[in-house]
Formats: sequence, structure tokens, C-alpha cells
Amino acid sequence: MSKELVIDVASSEIAIALLDNKQLVELNKQKSDVQFTVGNIYLGKVKKIMPGLNAAFVDVGYEKDAFLHYLDLGPQFQTLNNFISQAQQKKGKNPLLQRFKSEKDINKNDKIGNILSNGQSILVQIAKEPISTKGPRLSSEISIAGRNLVLMPFSDKVSVSQKIDTAEERSRLKRLLQSIKPKNYGLIVRTVAEGKRVAELDSELKTLVKKWESIYDKIRGATAPKLVLQELDRTSTILRDILNVSFNNIYVNDEILAREIKEYISTIAPEKQRIVKYYSGSTPIFDHFGVEKQIKALFGKTVSCRNGAYLIIEHTEALHVIDVNSGNRSKSGDNQDAYALAVNLIAAQEIARQLRLRDMGGIIVVDFIDMHSQENKQLLFEKMKECMAEDRTKHNILPLSKFGLMQLTRQRVRPEMNIQTTEKCPACHGTGEINPSILLLDEIEDRLRTIKEELNPKILTLKLHPFIAAYLKNGFISTRLKWSLKYKCLIKIAPMVSYHYIEYHFFNSLNEEIGLIL
Repeated sequence: MSKELVIDVASSEIAIALLDNKQLVELNKQKSDVQFTVGNIYLGKVKKIMPGLNAAFVDVGYEKDAFLHYLDLGPQFQTLNNFISQAQQKKGKNPLLQRFKSEKDINKNDKIGNILSNGQSILVQIAKEPISTKGPRLSSEISIAGRNLVLMPFSDKVSVSQKIDTAEERSRLKRLLQSIKPKNYGLIVRTVAEGKRVAELDSELKTLVKKWESIYDKIRGATAPKLVLQELDRTSTILRDILNVSFNNIYVNDEILAREIKEYISTIAPEKQRIVKYYSGSTPIFDHFGVEKQIKALFGKTVSCRNGAYLIIEHTEALHVIDVNSGNRSKSGDNQDAYALAVNLIAAQEIARQLRLRDMGGIIVVDFIDMHSQENKQLLFEKMKECMAEDRTKHNILPLSKFGLMQLTRQRVRPEMNIQTTEKCPACHGTGEINPSILLLDEIEDRLRTIKEELNPKILTLKLHPFIAAYLKNGFISTRLKWSLKYKCLIKIAPMVSYHYIEYHFFNSLNEEIGLIL
């Protein structure tokens, strides 16, 4: 199994595609101006207490106030609050947390009005990014993530990922971390820590503790709202979370970012630096690696599976609904249950992929093809769990109901990835009528003639849809060759998957587009 990361850097955003055996399984797009990302820690100000919701709205600088529920305060909230109060009053130097006096845990059945008051400053962390019309969702149970460990101030527990296979390794890691961690710090040991030695874990632990201690200086005398600790950008976060020995290549079309990623990888896995490769080709990086074509095929309402089966995906405010259809898949024999199972197993693989790809969260209801055999229903349930095992996002899967419906929940911390794959017809602009298609080549040649007369280039690159490109290059004496001889100019043809059918552009020898008006 090979894993590759393809990163497309543009002026307005960075798009990150994760390929698993050349198949697109995750797509992340990070806008250049995004500020409120999961993991960021803010000094916020309580704006309004909502007793009916047992929650508060907190100003963290976003256009809409963020939401903080009582249960998200964390049991050690009073200790955290004392720590923040001392920092804001500029009392003394940064106190070591292991010597800080811990308060009694708050009662989980208490009311938020007894803990918080309007205008109070409070340290919070983004738990969910702003989604739709809602502001960010907050937590005061602070955690600082590293590659192998997650640091949790004001806690003393050490938890080890259950995805680590052997009980002996989990026990080893727990004993090791309990022996080196400072008092009043809790830890979550991540799956990638399996097999790691004490020196590496101790070094990371010290780095995370320093990050936490840096917060104290940033909030001394500070006025809320203020960002006090910023999570890594999405690119580094993805690398931190998914980089492992099975990773083969990381392709980046920006030299500066490629260098930054190499430097980052050198701190977490020096032996993997060689997998970072700068892509400098003239073809867009997503086109070159087949990502753009997969995006077009995978983000529509209807998604094709193998052997003719397909999914119909609908989104509502409350939940997502996926309908499984067999399409024109031929039936084998008279065993309808076996036929339904075969289609459902294929659909389960694609559904797991779609959930990761679109980052669909909340409630998902899947209408599989009806099966009568309980054994087959259990096989489908096990297959779905197996397919979802690669998903890093927290999720829960229920067995098929008697109506053939499977219910899933998947944690939602960011807006769903939604890419519009349908577009207004570029040929008719929505009118339903176009100029005669037979004139397209005449139009391109007229454009070529104008460029030759005005600029007299020696080399030109014509980028256009693959179907038209194939036609222009077809034959021993192709249309491309005829034009090159006629206009005494070397004409190169570059097929572009991302272009619509009649779109074309001319580029000079420096790969600069030649505008419509010369």
C-alpha cells in the first residue's frame, strides 16, 4: 500500500490531496486568510450566559460569538481559572504548573452561571471551526498536540491509544510516560508512539510543556479577545497526524513550502526527508497526478462504484443520506441475497472513502440494498467497520436496522468539503444554444494568426481539452503540424483535464498566457 501527498499552492489557498494507491481518499483546502482553526487557543471574554442551554457565548474575535457548553469547561476549570487570573494580574514570574495548587474538580451537574460571569476572561480552545451560520465551538479542557503525545495541563492521567495492538506495548508506554511527566500534566499517547524510546518521547514532552508555559507570558496584562497559541497550519497538521513509514512521496508545487515541509519532517522523522519532492512541471500539479479528474468524478450528487453500482448522496441541515443503487450490474444466478451483498460490499468501500473525502460529519444514514439473511447483514456491518478503520476522525457505526438502514455518526470539527462539479455550460452560457462546433478550429486558427502577426513567436503552447488535443495531433500530417509549417512557429499541444470542452489558451515560451487582447 502506497501513500502520497500532493500539495497545490495557489495565491488564495493551499489544496492538499492524500492518495492511497493512487486513489484520492482525502482532500483539504486551506484558505490563506483562515484564522479560526481547530486547536487554536484564545483568551476570550464571556459575552452572555445562557442558563437554559447551560452554556455561554464567548468573544474570541470572530464575527459571531463562539459557543461554550458547561460540560466543555473540563473538571479542572477552577484551577485553570486561577492560573489565568494570576497571569492577568501580572503577579510574579511564570509559575511552574507542577507546583501550582490544584482546586477541587467542578461538579458536572452544576450550572454555568455559578462558574462564569459576564465580562470574565477565560482561556478557551477551538473544538469546531465555524460551520454554516454558527460561530466556533469551544472547550476549556486545553490540549496541545504533538506527533507522539497530546499534553493536557491540569490533569494527571496518562491514556494510551487503543489502536496500539499489544497490551504489553500499551503498558510499557504508560509506565514510561508516568515516570517522566511533570506533576499536573496529563498525557494522551498517540498510535504513532508505538515502539518509540524514552529519549524521543521526553524531548517532545519538554517541547509541549514549553509551548504551554509560553501562554502565561502572552496573557499577562492582555485584553481579551487574543490569540495566545496557534495550531500548526493544515499542511503541517496533516503531516503530523498521518506521516508514517508507509508514506512514499510528498509532491509540492511551491519551492518555499517544499523546503519548510522538509525542515518540519527533519524534526519528527529525519529519515523521511527524501520523500519531499518539488514539482516544477508546466502542467498543473493536480492534473499531472490525476487528482483533478478524480475530484470531478467524486464530488457530485451521483458517485459511481465498481461494476455499475452507484451512490446518490444528499445533504440536509441535520444529516446526510446515502442511497445505494445496483445500476446495470448484471445479476448472477437466482440468489438475490448474494447479489445484494456483493453490491453492498462494494458500496461500503466507496462510502467510507466519501466520508473521509468530503469530511462529512454528524449523522449519516445509508440505505443499502435490502438483504434478508442475518449472516449477510453481519458481514456488511463488519465490512463497514473494516473500511472505516483508516478514518482518523472519531466515528460510531450501528448494525443494519430491520429496514436495511445503517446509521453512522462522525465527529464534525470543520465545514464539510463541498465542491461544485456541475457548472453553467461554457458554450451556451445557459441559453441552450451554441455557435456551430465545426467552427471551433477556425476560431483557434484565427487566434493563432493574430498572435503570429502581433508577436511573431517562435514557440507557442496551446492548452485545451484532451479530446480536441487528440484531434489536433491525430494523423501523420496532423493539424498541429500543418499550423506549425504554415505560420513558421513550433506549436506544442498540452491536453488539460480541468478545461471545459471548447476552452483553449495560448502560452509563450516562458509559460505565460497570451491574453485575449494583444
